[in-house]
Amino acid sequence: MSTQASAGLSIRNTAAFAGPAVMLLGMLMFALNDALGKWLVASYGLGQVVLIRSLAALLILAPFLWMAGKKPIVEVQRPGLQLARVIFSTMEVFCFYYAVMYLPLADVMTYWLAAPIYVAACAPFLLGEKVGWRRWTAIAVGFVGVIITLEPSSAMFTAPAVISIAGTAAFAFMMLSGRSLRSTPDKTLVLFQTGGAAVAGLVFAPFDWTPLNSATELFLLALLGVVAMSAHMLVNRALKISDAATVAPLQYTLLLWALVFGWWFFGEVPRLSMVLGAALIVGSGLFIFFREQQLKKRDAVLPAVPE
Repeated sequence: MSTQASAGLSIRNTAAFAGPAVMLLGMLMFALNDALGKWLVASYGLGQVVLIRSLAALLILAPFLWMAGKKPIVEVQRPGLQLARVIFSTMEVFCFYYAVMYLPLADVMTYWLAAPIYVAACAPFLLGEKVGWRRWTAIAVGFVGVIITLEPSSAMFTAPAVISIAGTAAFAFMMLSGRSLRSTPDKTLVLFQTGGAAVAGLVFAPFDWTPLNSATELFLLALLGVVAMSAHMLVNRALKISDAATVAPLQYTLLLWALVFGWWFFGEVPRLSMVLGAALIVGSGLFIFFREQQLKKRDAVLPAVPE
Protein backbone atom coordinates (compact mmCIF):
# COMPACT_ATOMS: atom_id res chain seq x y z
CA MET A 1 0.00 0.00 0.00
CA SER A 2 1.39 3.40 -1.00
CA THR A 3 2.14 6.11 1.53
CA GLN A 4 -0.58 8.32 0.03
CA ALA A 5 -3.17 5.53 0.25
CA SER A 6 -2.16 4.80 3.85
CA ALA A 7 -2.53 8.47 4.75
CA GLY A 8 -5.99 8.57 3.16
CA LEU A 9 -7.08 5.47 5.05
CA SER A 10 -5.76 6.94 8.30
CA ILE A 11 -7.74 10.15 7.75
CA ARG A 12 -10.95 8.20 7.05
CA ASN A 13 -10.44 6.06 10.16
CA THR A 14 -9.86 9.16 12.26
CA ALA A 15 -13.02 10.80 10.90
CA ALA A 16 -15.00 7.61 11.51
CA PHE A 17 -14.02 7.78 15.18
CA ALA A 18 -14.00 11.55 15.64
CA GLY A 19 -17.48 12.21 14.25
CA PRO A 20 -19.38 9.97 16.68
CA ALA A 21 -17.12 11.07 19.56
CA VAL A 22 -17.81 14.76 18.89
CA MET A 23 -21.56 14.07 18.52
CA LEU A 24 -21.65 12.18 21.81
CA LEU A 25 -19.83 15.04 23.51
CA GLY A 26 -22.32 17.47 22.00
CA MET A 27 -25.24 15.46 23.40
CA LEU A 28 -23.58 15.41 26.81
CA MET A 29 -23.22 19.20 26.66
CA PHE A 30 -26.90 19.56 25.72
CA ALA A 31 -27.86 17.34 28.67
CA LEU A 32 -25.69 19.41 31.03
CA ASN A 33 -27.34 22.54 29.64
CA ASP A 34 -30.79 21.07 30.31
CA ALA A 35 -29.93 19.96 33.85
CA LEU A 36 -28.32 23.31 34.69
CA GLY A 37 -31.31 25.13 33.22
CA LYS A 38 -33.73 23.06 35.33
CA TRP A 39 -31.75 23.94 38.45
CA LEU A 40 -31.55 27.66 37.62
CA VAL A 41 -35.22 28.21 36.77
CA ALA A 42 -36.08 26.89 40.23
CA SER A 43 -34.39 29.98 41.72
CA TYR A 44 -34.56 32.67 39.02
CA GLY A 45 -37.22 34.08 36.74
CA LEU A 46 -37.77 32.37 33.41
CA GLY A 47 -37.26 35.58 31.43
CA GLN A 48 -34.14 36.36 33.45
CA VAL A 49 -32.59 32.94 32.76
CA VAL A 50 -33.35 33.15 29.02
CA LEU A 51 -31.98 36.71 28.79
CA ILE A 52 -28.63 36.06 30.49
CA ARG A 53 -28.26 32.70 28.74
CA SER A 54 -28.83 34.29 25.34
CA LEU A 55 -26.49 37.23 25.94
CA ALA A 56 -23.70 34.86 26.99
CA ALA A 57 -24.29 32.72 23.90
CA LEU A 58 -24.14 35.81 21.66
CA LEU A 59 -20.76 36.74 23.17
CA ILE A 60 -19.44 33.29 22.26
CA LEU A 61 -20.88 33.56 18.76
CA ALA A 62 -19.62 37.11 18.10
CA PRO A 63 -16.04 36.25 16.96
CA PHE A 64 -17.34 33.72 14.42
CA LEU A 65 -19.80 36.26 13.04
CA TRP A 66 -17.04 38.88 12.82
CA MET A 67 -14.91 36.54 10.72
CA ALA A 68 -17.86 35.68 8.46
CA GLY A 69 -18.66 39.35 7.78
CA LYS A 70 -22.04 41.03 7.60
CA LYS A 71 -23.19 39.60 4.25
CA PRO A 72 -24.58 36.30 5.66
CA ILE A 73 -26.61 38.34 8.17
CA VAL A 74 -27.88 41.13 5.93
CA GLU A 75 -28.54 39.14 2.76
CA VAL A 76 -30.80 36.30 3.89
CA GLN A 77 -33.27 34.27 1.90
CA ARG A 78 -36.99 34.28 2.67
CA PRO A 79 -37.02 36.85 5.49
CA GLY A 80 -40.65 36.04 6.33
CA LEU A 81 -39.80 32.41 7.01
CA GLN A 82 -36.69 33.51 8.92
CA LEU A 83 -38.87 35.66 11.20
CA ALA A 84 -41.35 32.83 11.72
CA ARG A 85 -38.48 30.52 12.64
CA VAL A 86 -37.21 33.04 15.21
CA ILE A 87 -40.67 33.30 16.76
CA PHE A 88 -41.06 29.55 17.05
CA SER A 89 -37.48 29.02 18.29
CA THR A 90 -38.08 31.61 21.02
CA MET A 91 -41.34 29.90 21.93
CA GLU A 92 -39.52 26.57 22.09
CA VAL A 93 -36.90 27.89 24.54
CA PHE A 94 -39.48 29.38 26.91
CA CYS A 95 -41.67 26.27 26.73
CA PHE A 96 -38.72 24.01 27.50
CA TYR A 97 -37.56 25.89 30.58
CA TYR A 98 -41.15 26.24 31.81
CA ALA A 99 -41.67 22.48 31.39
CA VAL A 100 -38.53 21.47 33.32
CA MET A 101 -39.67 23.60 36.24
CA TYR A 102 -42.54 21.19 36.84
CA LEU A 103 -41.77 17.91 35.06
CA PRO A 104 -38.93 15.37 35.37
CA LEU A 105 -36.05 16.03 33.02
CA ALA A 106 -36.42 12.67 31.25
CA ASP A 107 -40.13 13.30 30.61
CA VAL A 108 -39.44 16.65 28.99
CA MET A 109 -36.65 15.24 26.83
CA THR A 110 -38.93 12.41 25.71
CA TYR A 111 -41.47 14.96 24.48
CA TRP A 112 -38.76 16.92 22.65
CA LEU A 113 -37.28 13.81 21.02
CA ALA A 114 -40.68 13.23 19.40
CA ALA A 115 -40.15 16.33 17.24
CA PRO A 116 -38.67 14.37 14.27
CA ILE A 117 -41.88 12.33 14.20
CA TYR A 118 -43.94 15.52 13.93
CA VAL A 119 -41.62 16.69 11.16
CA ALA A 120 -42.13 13.47 9.21
CA ALA A 121 -45.91 13.77 9.66
CA CYS A 122 -46.03 17.42 8.51
CA ALA A 123 -43.48 17.23 5.69
CA PRO A 124 -45.95 15.89 3.06
CA PHE A 125 -48.34 18.78 3.70
CA LEU A 126 -45.90 21.65 4.27
CA LEU A 127 -42.93 20.65 2.11
CA GLY A 128 -44.57 18.40 -0.49
CA GLU A 129 -42.37 15.44 0.48
CA LYS A 130 -43.69 11.96 -0.27
CA VAL A 131 -44.14 9.58 2.66
CA GLY A 132 -45.03 5.93 2.12
CA TRP A 133 -46.85 3.45 4.30
CA ARG A 134 -43.77 2.30 6.20
CA ARG A 135 -42.98 5.75 7.52
CA TRP A 136 -46.66 6.52 8.17
CA THR A 137 -46.75 3.37 10.31
CA ALA A 138 -43.65 4.53 12.20
CA ILE A 139 -45.24 7.96 12.66
CA ALA A 140 -48.36 6.34 14.12
CA VAL A 141 -46.23 4.26 16.51
CA GLY A 142 -44.40 7.41 17.58
CA PHE A 143 -47.67 9.19 18.35
CA VAL A 144 -48.78 6.20 20.42
CA GLY A 145 -45.51 6.58 22.35
CA VAL A 146 -46.30 10.24 23.04
CA ILE A 147 -49.79 9.32 24.30
CA ILE A 148 -48.39 6.60 26.57
CA THR A 149 -45.85 9.05 27.98
CA LEU A 150 -48.63 11.55 28.67
CA GLU A 151 -50.64 8.85 30.52
CA PRO A 152 -54.10 9.74 29.13
CA SER A 153 -56.06 11.33 31.98
CA SER A 154 -56.97 14.76 33.22
CA ALA A 155 -53.22 15.26 33.84
CA MET A 156 -52.79 15.56 30.07
CA PHE A 157 -54.40 18.98 30.26
CA THR A 158 -52.21 20.45 32.99
CA ALA A 159 -50.19 23.52 31.99
CA PRO A 160 -46.77 21.78 32.01
CA ALA A 161 -48.01 18.94 29.77
CA VAL A 162 -49.78 21.27 27.33
CA ILE A 163 -46.80 23.63 27.18
CA SER A 164 -44.45 20.68 26.62
CA ILE A 165 -46.45 19.60 23.57
CA ALA A 166 -46.55 23.20 22.33
CA GLY A 167 -42.78 23.41 22.76
CA THR A 168 -42.15 20.23 20.80
CA ALA A 169 -44.44 21.50 18.04
CA ALA A 170 -42.42 24.73 17.91
CA PHE A 171 -39.21 22.69 17.81
CA ALA A 172 -40.61 20.63 14.95
CA PHE A 173 -41.34 23.82 13.01
CA MET A 174 -37.72 24.89 13.53
CA MET A 175 -36.60 21.61 11.97
CA LEU A 176 -39.06 21.94 9.08
CA SER A 177 -38.00 25.51 8.35
CA GLY A 178 -34.38 24.39 8.44
CA ARG A 179 -35.09 22.16 5.43
CA SER A 180 -36.39 25.20 3.54
CA LEU A 181 -33.46 27.40 4.59
CA ARG A 182 -30.60 25.09 3.69
CA SER A 183 -28.62 27.84 1.97
CA THR A 184 -28.61 30.01 5.11
CA PRO A 185 -25.34 29.51 7.06
CA ASP A 186 -25.68 27.73 10.40
CA LYS A 187 -24.13 30.67 12.24
CA THR A 188 -26.77 33.00 10.82
CA LEU A 189 -29.62 30.73 11.90
CA VAL A 190 -28.15 30.39 15.40
CA LEU A 191 -27.65 34.17 15.61
CA PHE A 192 -31.26 34.90 14.71
CA GLN A 193 -32.75 32.37 17.11
CA THR A 194 -30.43 33.38 19.95
CA GLY A 195 -31.08 37.07 19.32
CA GLY A 196 -34.83 36.44 19.29
CA ALA A 197 -34.62 34.69 22.65
CA ALA A 198 -32.56 37.58 24.04
CA VAL A 199 -35.16 40.13 22.95
CA ALA A 200 -37.99 38.08 24.47
CA GLY A 201 -35.98 37.63 27.66
CA LEU A 202 -35.44 41.38 27.85
CA VAL A 203 -39.20 41.91 27.60
CA PHE A 204 -40.19 39.35 30.25
CA ALA A 205 -37.23 39.56 32.65
CA PRO A 206 -38.44 42.70 34.51
CA PHE A 207 -41.64 40.90 35.53
CA ASP A 208 -39.90 38.07 37.40
CA TRP A 209 -36.37 39.33 38.05
CA THR A 210 -34.62 37.84 41.07
CA PRO A 211 -31.66 39.86 42.43
CA LEU A 212 -28.28 38.17 42.04
CA ASN A 213 -26.42 37.86 45.32
CA SER A 214 -22.98 37.01 44.00
CA ALA A 215 -20.78 36.85 40.92
CA THR A 216 -21.01 33.06 41.13
CA GLU A 217 -24.74 33.19 40.42
CA LEU A 218 -24.17 35.40 37.39
CA PHE A 219 -21.44 33.03 36.22
CA LEU A 220 -23.77 30.03 36.41
CA LEU A 221 -26.49 31.84 34.46
CA ALA A 222 -23.97 32.84 31.80
CA LEU A 223 -22.52 29.32 31.77
CA LEU A 224 -25.90 28.08 30.59
CA GLY A 225 -25.47 30.04 27.35
CA VAL A 226 -21.84 28.99 26.93
CA VAL A 227 -22.69 25.31 27.34
CA ALA A 228 -25.63 25.55 24.92
CA MET A 229 -23.56 27.30 22.27
CA SER A 230 -20.73 24.79 22.71
CA ALA A 231 -23.23 21.96 22.22
CA HIS A 232 -24.51 23.50 18.97
CA MET A 233 -20.94 23.91 17.68
CA LEU A 234 -20.02 20.32 18.55
CA VAL A 235 -23.08 18.92 16.77
CA ASN A 236 -22.44 21.05 13.69
CA ARG A 237 -18.81 19.92 13.69
CA ALA A 238 -19.80 16.26 13.99
CA LEU A 239 -22.08 16.59 10.96
CA LYS A 240 -19.21 18.11 8.98
CA ILE A 241 -16.65 15.38 9.68
CA SER A 242 -19.03 12.38 9.50
CA ASP A 243 -22.12 11.58 7.45
CA ALA A 244 -25.53 12.12 9.05
CA ALA A 245 -26.38 8.41 8.97
CA THR A 246 -23.46 7.78 11.32
CA VAL A 247 -23.90 10.53 13.89
CA ALA A 248 -27.54 11.70 13.82
CA PRO A 249 -28.94 8.60 15.59
CA LEU A 250 -26.62 9.37 18.50
CA GLN A 251 -28.91 12.29 19.42
CA TYR A 252 -31.04 9.77 21.32
CA THR A 253 -28.25 9.35 23.89
CA LEU A 254 -29.65 12.64 25.18
CA LEU A 255 -32.48 10.67 26.78
CA LEU A 256 -30.00 8.42 28.59
CA TRP A 257 -28.23 11.46 30.02
CA ALA A 258 -31.58 12.97 31.01
CA LEU A 259 -32.38 9.82 32.98
CA VAL A 260 -28.97 9.85 34.67
CA PHE A 261 -28.93 13.57 35.51
CA GLY A 262 -32.59 13.58 36.52
CA TRP A 263 -31.90 10.83 39.05
CA TRP A 264 -28.50 12.13 40.14
CA PHE A 265 -29.27 15.82 40.61
CA PHE A 266 -33.01 15.87 41.25
CA GLY A 267 -33.84 12.41 42.62
CA GLU A 268 -36.25 11.72 39.73
CA VAL A 269 -37.21 8.08 39.16
CA PRO A 270 -38.56 7.41 35.64
CA ARG A 271 -42.15 6.23 35.36
CA LEU A 272 -42.88 2.95 33.57
CA SER A 273 -45.15 4.78 31.10
CA MET A 274 -42.32 7.20 30.30
CA VAL A 275 -39.90 4.34 29.62
CA LEU A 276 -42.39 2.51 27.38
CA GLY A 277 -43.39 5.69 25.54
CA ALA A 278 -39.76 6.71 25.09
CA ALA A 279 -38.93 3.28 23.63
CA LEU A 280 -41.67 3.68 21.01
CA ILE A 281 -40.66 7.27 20.21
CA VAL A 282 -36.96 6.45 19.87
CA GLY A 283 -37.67 3.30 17.84
CA SER A 284 -40.00 5.06 15.42
CA GLY A 285 -37.67 8.04 15.15
CA LEU A 286 -34.73 5.81 14.26
CA PHE A 287 -36.80 3.90 11.70
CA ILE A 288 -37.93 7.13 10.03
CA PHE A 289 -34.36 8.43 9.91
CA PHE A 290 -32.81 5.27 8.45
CA ARG A 291 -35.68 4.86 5.98
CA GLU A 292 -35.11 8.41 4.72
CA GLN A 293 -31.40 7.70 4.35
CA GLN A 294 -32.16 4.51 2.42
CA LEU A 295 -34.52 6.32 0.05
CA LYS A 296 -31.99 9.10 -0.57
CA LYS A 297 -29.42 6.53 -1.69
CA ARG A 298 -31.93 4.75 -3.90
CA ASP A 299 -33.27 7.96 -5.45
CA ALA A 300 -29.73 8.91 -6.42
CA VAL A 301 -29.90 6.01 -8.90
CA LEU A 302 -33.61 5.37 -9.52
CA PRO A 303 -36.69 7.62 -9.85
CA ALA A 304 -38.26 8.40 -6.47
CA VAL A 305 -40.99 6.01 -5.30
CA PRO A 306 -42.68 6.71 -1.94
CA GLU A 307 -42.23 3.99 0.68
